[in-house]
Amino acid sequence: MVQPRDLFTIHDVDTEVTLGLHMIGGLSGFTDAGSTVSQFANQIFGNLEHKLLISFNNDELLDYRSRRPVMYFEKDHIESYEPAVLGIYLVWDEARQPFLYLHGYEPDFRWEAFSEAMAFLIDFYAVSDFTWVHAIPFPIPHTRSVGVTVSGNRKDLIEQTSEWRPQTQVPGNVLHLLEYRFAADEIPTAGYVLLVPHYLSESEYPQAAVTAFEQVTMATGLVFPTDDLRDDNVRFLGKLNAQVQENEELANMIANLEQGYLNEKSGPNQAPIRKPDSKVPNADEIAAELEDYLASRRKNSAEDTKD
Repeated sequence: MVQPRDLFTIHDVDTEVTLGLHMIGGLSGFTDAGSTVSQFANQIFGNLEHKLLISFNNDELLDYRSRRPVMYFEKDHIESYEPAVLGIYLVWDEARQPFLYLHGYEPDFRWEAFSEAMAFLIDFYAVSDFTWVHAIPFPIPHTRSVGVTVSGNRKDLIEQTSEWRPQTQVPGNVLHLLEYRFAADEIPTAGYVLLVPHYLSESEYPQAAVTAFEQVTMATGLVFPTDDLRDDNVRFLGKLNAQVQENEELANMIANLEQGYLNEKSGPNQAPIRKPDSKVPNADEIAAELEDYLASRRKNSAEDTKD
């Protein structure tokens, strides 16, 4: 039987790691609306000094056939092979403050063993707190700020920031499991789920990544470079607004979503998604429910016009 300690390898054992650092988490493989998690990672690796500190064992955690590694074919032979990496990186922010960053794929196997291995590492490095991010599509217009729902045991952050507090079943992901385990061990933990406009969920939406960095900064005090993301967002919104002006159906949908905010006291907490009675709705059911909601809005608007 594989022990949690066998799931990872420590690199650069001579690297001195300050105890008591913040740890941030962001993994691929689950919902990443607006490419929020990938933009978050690209911004860190592209702009901040970092080194791989811990790597996890792919053969124990990864389903190769569902996430095939990249191999480069050079005319008549395989030139190189790039295995997936799930690891913990030592990173220095813009103010040269070190922190730990859990990044890579969400494990396909051995979640319990992985969570035990992570608990060991949290204790080994005396991590001060754990903050993680991901993003889901949501019936929210881009004319409003990106919504945020916060979970974990940092009640101050939840009270200050969390806009949508559902009481429902959700499909689990491994970061939720880590949050659950760490909170039980009284490690300060906060999970930020960004609520991205559903019609932008397949796009690379820079504002979602900016919001993720803003929330992580609020939770940790770390300083991140976001100027280029903000510039990208200005360009993105310029193109989007031009498309809205040319697409009446899209313009009407956004107007209806905006009207829902005005009529329901504003905010994601009033969004038209019900608590399921026994099962978690799938994407098609959520989309159908959203369409029903928009249809009812159009019907009400038409009746108001007749009156």
